[in-house]
Amino acid sequence: MKIYAIVGAGGFGREVAPLVTQMAEITAFGDFKILFVDDHSRDKVINGYSVVDTETFLKMDGDKFFNITIANSRTRQSIAERLIELGVKPFSISAPNAINLSYNKIGEGAVFCPFTTVTSNATIGKFFHANLYSYIAHDCVIGDYVTFAPNVQCNGSVVIENHAYIGTGAMIRQGTSDRPIVIGEGAIVGMGSVVTKSVAPYTTVFGNPAKPLRSA
Repeated sequence: MKIYAIVGAGGFGREVAPLVTQMAEITAFGDFKILFVDDHSRDKVINGYSVVDTETFLKMDGDKFFNITIANSRTRQSIAERLIELGVKPFSISAPNAINLSYNKIGEGAVFCPFTTVTSNATIGKFFHANLYSYIAHDCVIGDYVTFAPNVQCNGSVVIENHAYIGTGAMIRQGTSDRPIVIGEGAIVGMGSVVTKSVAPYTTVFGNPAKPLRSA
């Protein structure tokens, strides 16, 4: 029995669960089970999927796999590290119409929602979230635990460091190989912003062109 756990039964988890079902039906050999793992939910079943707490999941018999659909990237990291240490294997989630074109390197535990695209020669870290209609163009380097909200436009030669959050509809201007646009660790790019220059770590920017609001 293969057990695929979606950690987090909130909105994003409920959006992603059908993608896991589609993937498992295509790729799994033998029996499989898909469930939510959520230590705070009072529900036993959500959208037809069982909901269990972490300890119950860990006690189950079978080959266990997990992905994390929790928005807070620091929480994502702590959960991932604990489950991996306990021998649970990460798996990535990708919609059938998500596009991965050529020579991209993508880390474990990623989520690519419907209509997302990675073009060519991009490097993406662990437990990346790409929400609906977001794209990453050529020669971008994305760190670990980075989150793209829906419809993020990340053009070529951009570096996004660990734990950065890019808001809905934001656009990051293309950099160059010798002078990439860099979004620093833990930075937040506000909804609809147009980023034309690098953003310092742990800084929130907003507007067109995007300017700092406050330290994150």
